[in-house]
Amino acid sequence: MPAPRTFKLEFQPALDDAKGRKELRDGLSTVLQIGRTLWVANDESASVERLTVAEGRAAEHVQFPLREVLDLPTEGRKDDTPEIDIEGMDRADGYLWVVGSHSLKRCKVHAGDPVARSVKRLGRLEAQANRFLLARIPMQERDGLPVLVRKDKPRRAQRLRGDAQGNDLTRLLRKDKHLAPFIGLPGKENGFDVEGLAVVGERLFLGLRGPVLRGWAMVLELRPVDDGRWLKLDPVDGRKGPRVRKHFLQLQGLGVRDLCLQGEDLLLLAGPTMGLDGPVRVLRWRGAARCEDSCVLEAEALEHVLDIPFGRGCDHAEGLALFRPDGEGDPSLLVVYDSPAPRRQVGASSLKADVFELPA
Repeated sequence: MPAPRTFKLEFQPALDDAKGRKELRDGLSTVLQIGRTLWVANDESASVERLTVAEGRAAEHVQFPLREVLDLPTEGRKDDTPEIDIEGMDRADGYLWVVGSHSLKRCKVHAGDPVARSVKRLGRLEAQANRFLLARIPMQERDGLPVLVRKDKPRRAQRLRGDAQGNDLTRLLRKDKHLAPFIGLPGKENGFDVEGLAVVGERLFLGLRGPVLRGWAMVLELRPVDDGRWLKLDPVDGRKGPRVRKHFLQLQGLGVRDLCLQGEDLLLLAGPTMGLDGPVRVLRWRGAARCEDSCVLEAEALEHVLDIPFGRGCDHAEGLALFRPDGEGDPSLLVVYDSPAPRRQVGASSLKADVFELPA
């Protein structure tokens, strides 16, 4: 497989900040190309970022705080919106779909803290309402570029009903025999953790980083529909079937880190379930869009597309997207990384992503 080429993303220095915790470029979790724009998000922010592709780079950074176009479940000051932990985006029928991780998180231990405080923090779990987000936001075209808006009659921004205890999806899964035991576990400890979203007609596919069951990863299939102010989950088959359809994929211990639709196939970014260095690969689930029932796919049923390099303590691939820098021709695969290596960081606020050629 030829080595990837790099593609430069340039952020506005004044906006290259995720609420003071880290730079936007240090934690990209998802990427999506819409026309001549790239959309990315950081997993510690509450916004999505638009860059314009031109002259071999993506620049002209514009930020869209989601509180301005969406009724988020959190209260609080408008200048201090808690993180959403955005882990997936896709576009369909004039909407931008976004999904949060839906996961709990365990408090971190800080270097130099007394032992008693560290032990106490390790026993504390946090549930943040914004992380339980599944929403769609109308898009308009202004000056030839897509923007997010709260309303575009008759369309309007909507989300699943939820709060700090969960949303309609997690409440439904608390009764599920496979997933119920993992809803109360932190995401990076094999708990329930959404990473990746792909829209197929009226259906959504959600990739799960965790749980992984004896090596089997999971992809959920949903059908959110308009229910006035909110979205609600209707039966996936549009009739009287289940409101969540589960697919099991033998990824040999890896979880799903992102999803991308190509024709009727799903491309899956598979990687470690925990925050570890480890194998990362892109796999193809052929005909996923034609699926009409739950699937159980052995490893041999998934086509190996390519391996993604990873670093030691850095370069953890988090997002992938079909990419046509000139807007024409066969697509390549654009990959963005969490904890990017220093060599990827250019100047004060730019970043180098990787572009891989897809095998014919």
